[in-house]
Amino acid sequence: MFLCADIAGRSKVHENLDHPIGPWLYTVSLFHCMTVSLAYDGEGLGTMWGEDVALQYFADAGFRVEEPRYVDGDPVNVYHVCHPA
Repeated sequence: MFLCADIAGRSKVHENLDHPIGPWLYTVSLFHCMTVSLAYDGEGLGTMWGEDVALQYFADAGFRVEEPRYVDGDPVNVYHVCHPA
């Protein structure tokens, strides 16, 4: 089993307009996460790569993913429980 904690963002910018700290997360993504990823030959996805992309990456890696899980009162994080397919 693999447990992934990630930012509860969507993969399309317009789907994050109501995110409580979306502008800050995009800023961190642009100036830190994305640039660090690119510096290490990564894809430069950044912080707000979104649940849709994450689920596709898990599937491509051979995982079966349960429904995303959220914690009441925490609008920032999502948890993915993944099992080998």
